[in-house]
Order: sequence, then C-alpha cells, then structure tokens
Amino acid sequence: MGLGVRWTLHGDGRTPAPGAVVRPDERLSWPRTAGLGAQHVVAMFGASFVAPVLMGLDPNLAIMMSGVATMIFLLATRGKVPSYLGCSLSFVGVAAAIRASGGDSATVTGAVLVVAAVLFLAGLVVRKFGARVIHTAMPPVVTGAVVMLIGFNLAPVTATTYWPQDQWTALLVMLFTGLAVVCLRGFLSRIAIFLGLVFGYLLSWVLDLVFGKIHSPAGGAEAVDHWRLDLSAVGQADWVGLPSFHAPSFEWSAILVALPVVIALIAENAGHVKAVGEMTGDDLDDKLGTAIAADGAASVLSTAVGGPPNTTYSENIGVMAATRVYSTAAYWAAACFALLFGLCPKFGAVVAAIPGGVLGGITVILYGMIGLLGAQIWTNAKVDLRNPLNLVPAAAGIIIGVGGVSLKISDNFELGGIALGTLVVITGYHVLRAFAPAHLKSDGPLLDAGTSAYDEKDPLFGEDGKTDGK
Repeated sequence: MGLGVRWTLHGDGRTPAPGAVVRPDERLSWPRTAGLGAQHVVAMFGASFVAPVLMGLDPNLAIMMSGVATMIFLLATRGKVPSYLGCSLSFVGVAAAIRASGGDSATVTGAVLVVAAVLFLAGLVVRKFGARVIHTAMPPVVTGAVVMLIGFNLAPVTATTYWPQDQWTALLVMLFTGLAVVCLRGFLSRIAIFLGLVFGYLLSWVLDLVFGKIHSPAGGAEAVDHWRLDLSAVGQADWVGLPSFHAPSFEWSAILVALPVVIALIAENAGHVKAVGEMTGDDLDDKLGTAIAADGAASVLSTAVGGPPNTTYSENIGVMAATRVYSTAAYWAAACFALLFGLCPKFGAVVAAIPGGVLGGITVILYGMIGLLGAQIWTNAKVDLRNPLNLVPAAAGIIIGVGGVSLKISDNFELGGIALGTLVVITGYHVLRAFAPAHLKSDGPLLDAGTSAYDEKDPLFGEDGKTDGK
C-alpha cells in the first residue's frame, strides 16, 4: 500500500471547474499548492502559537513540531485523511495546574507525553474493536462534562494572571475578537483569534507610545512599571537557529492531572475525522483508530523533545470547506513551511513578546469556548439532564474541576481539580448506572454505531460539518 505521497494533476492544475473538488489524491500546480499550504499555515497560526505561550513552552519548537506531526499523520493515514496537526489547547489548563503546584516545563511535557502514549494505545484499541468501545466507556454525558470542566478550570488563569496586567487592553481585545468571530465571514472568521492577537499587539504598541509604561503586575504578584509590549528580546534573537529542546520528567501527581484530557482528545479526533469524511464524501470510519493513534504518536515525539502535544485542527478543516481543495499535497506544503518558521528564533521572540493584557482578552473568549464545547456535545447527543443518572455525576465533577476541590490521600499524594473531577464523572456515572432503576436507564443504549451515527447537523460540527474547537 502506498504512503499517499503521489498525486494526480487535477484538470489543468489551475482553477477547478465550478462545483468541482480537488480530492486528497489530487493536486493543483505546485505554485498553487504551495500557496494553499501557506494559507493553511496562516489558519493554524492563531491557536498554534497561543497554545505553547499559554503552556510556557517554546513557540518556535511548537510550530516546527506541528509540521513534523502533520507529516507523521499524513503518512500514517496513507493520505486518506487531509488534516493539519497543530498545538492542542486542551492541555492549557493542565499546564497551568502543574505549574501552580511547582512543576516546570519538563514536568509539563512529561505528563503530556504519558497522555499522548495513552492516546496512541486508545487508537490501537479503536482500530481493533471499532468506535463502539469508546462510546461504551465514555458516553456523551461523560465526555461533555469532562470537556466542560477542562475548559472552565482555566478561568482563574485569565482572572488572576493575564487580565490584571492590562485590564483596558484586555477589554478592548475581548470586544474586537468577539466582533471578529461573529461579524467576519469566510476565511477571516476562521482566523479571528489570530486577528485579535494582531489587534492587541498593535494596540499595546500605540498605548506605550501615547501613555508610556503601565503600573501593573507583569507575570508576578507585585505591581511594577513596565512596557506593555517589550520587544528587546526580538532584536537579540537570531534569524536562523534551532529552537530550545528539553527532556521530559515524570511525576505521578502531574500525570494524574493530565490524563483526563485524553477523553477530550478522543472526542475531538472522532469529530474531525467525521467532518473530513463528510466533506470529501469518503467513509473514513475505518480510519478513526489510525487517526487517533497517529495523533498520539506525533504528540509523543513532540513532547519527548520539549514541545507541546498536537491535534487535528478545525481551522484547517474550515479552509478545506471554503476552498473545496482537499489535496494532502497542500498539507505537506504547510508542514514544510512550519518547519522553516520553527528554525527562525526571531519569530519565536515576536510570539513570546505578546503582552499579558492581550492574552487576557483572548483567553476570556477562548477558554469559555473550550468549556462550552462540552455543552455542545450534550446538545448533539440529546443528553437529558433532568435524569439524575446524568445530572448528579456531571454536576459533581464539574464543580470539583472548576472550583479546584482537592482530596488529600496521603501527605505526598493529593487528587484535585481536573483529575478528581474527571474521576468523579466517569466512575460516578458507571457506578450509579449499575445501581439505578431501569426507568432511569431507558434514555438509549450506551453502544452506538460509532462516528457514522453522528447527526450531520450536529452543533459540535457546525452547519458545514467542521468542528469549532481544538
């Protein structure tokens, strides 16, 4: 079987005929393919460099490894699933929790590496037994609750770290980004987060020129005078060079905090594969396990050298829907561009200089959107929260995750936040279901047909069949 790296020329290689699509095994002329690849890079940039910044990791390494991860994914799926793998936002809350308990970047990447390995194994299980095994262990009420508590657990990060650094810039960036998400159309709406960052960057520069330094916390608890936009590191950075690598370290407390995110990753991978299948007209259900395993393998490699985990990106699925060009050649071009960006330290310095107030305005929307994806999962599956079997474990787990409730097991071991909340949702649901009377279990079977059973008009996917989250 081929590796999916050979393409036939679509038509004359210039402009597809009206209504025609460029299939994954086809391509346009190489200059046009390169242009489409550049467009995919722009689409993934917004979230893909915000994620490592929020996790405290090197954005240059993150961008470079996103290119490597995409290549691994395309080879593993034999070019059947056109997708870009960018830095996952699902781990931002995990990174914040690990750092708050004294962990460093090595601890973060070590914990995430273990999650990536579990994701890889889950993909192998799905390849062997099909998607039914996942839906049995993690029905929509469980998946939705876990995604929700992961997103909303991030709220204190915005409120205590980013927003106080420059509250007025944060407010204006929040308003601009909200307007961009709602009012812009087509491709621009897909990069609204990126546009919000650019707006905040320029706004901070103008405010520094007009008003001078601001007196506020700058990454610490003590308020000091500082520039909103400090570009001193940009001038010192080289144009060409390797990013910063580091080895992971493994601590059980950090691993337990990170493990619940695997549930969100499995759910979003299933959604993305379904969305791509709907657009290309191909039945990709048999590729779901391979896609999940490839995502896990790519993330293991990335975190092993100090980078963030990766996942399929809905922004790039949106680009495909808008252009109707599904050629995997364009994704290979995007991956090559990402590798080149990763070798430019000056680019990384520009990214690292994003003002805290700008991140405050962006994360207010971004973190909320991540959390509300859980509600969209419930809506799609028609989860009945009037049923106490669904309501009780979800309610308890969410409050524990969002509120940071902890359970001290011993002097050296404590469960709390995301880890404890997820444990309560999963075990609580299945234990309660085992003892619940029959009439509470009549909402529908736990087993379903897998991804093919998803409703085409699922709010999680949107009207055009693409997801809205990472």
